[in-house]
Amino acid sequence: MNKAIFDKAAGYFPDLCFKAPPDLGIVLGSGWGEALKTDEIVFRASYGDIPGLGASTVKGHSGEFILYRRAGKLIAAWCGRRHYYEGAGWEPVVMAVEILRRMGCEKVLLTNASGGINPALRPGDFVIVRDHINLVGLNPLIGAHDPDWGERFPDMSEVYNRHLAELLHSASNRLGLRAMDGVYAFSSGPCYETPAEIRAYKAQGADVVGMSTVPEAMFAKAVGMKVAGVSLVTNLAAGISLRPLDHNEVMAAGAAAKPLMSSLIDDFIFHL
Repeated sequence: MNKAIFDKAAGYFPDLCFKAPPDLGIVLGSGWGEALKTDEIVFRASYGDIPGLGASTVKGHSGEFILYRRAGKLIAAWCGRRHYYEGAGWEPVVMAVEILRRMGCEKVLLTNASGGINPALRPGDFVIVRDHINLVGLNPLIGAHDPDWGERFPDMSEVYNRHLAELLHSASNRLGLRAMDGVYAFSSGPCYETPAEIRAYKAQGADVVGMSTVPEAMFAKAVGMKVAGVSLVTNLAAGISLRPLDHNEVMAAGAAAKPLMSSLIDDFIFHL
């Protein structure tokens, strides 16, 4: 990756964004963009104004960075993400995590929408990510090694922090949400998966599948951050669903679950 791109992006943010490390960084995936409750906005910026990031090209990603206070904590939230399938390279994909690292943030919550593979799941359920499968072998750390981004061969034995996962479980229990531990399978997209692929992913142990999160999680773990992941099941995966997959279905499920998503994030922040 080109570090100069990150340098230029970081230079866009005012000094106040780097004065105190955020207590938590959040990356909001499809449908999650309006799930924040804020007490005070410290700074906000459109993705299109941040050099090297660029406006989101995917419906359901509002494309705004917000630094805000909630429950006495400083939160840095990225409302929407860039995906590898958008074709702009790795820098926009991991930009959120790299800027959080430069701000001194040590914890990040990654959210997404996913297709359910596990037969116990139904749309509207939450999956707390305990592990992932990188189905395509793509990795943002490929290339020249930079010690600022951790070791050359970072350990991935426990990408998702157990304590943060338990906080998500506790929040889910308090709120009465349907939530289970699960393995998230990363597909590069933009095509949805075929039924044969879903059968293969199920055999590998995947509970849900999606087109994001894993590159950010790998990068965050490599640089020493504590990572939490939570997925909203918005549809059943190909071959499990009885109808063709459609992004509008994803958006509709996210809109229906918006109050639950908002409450989950807020409870997680309160008990962080």
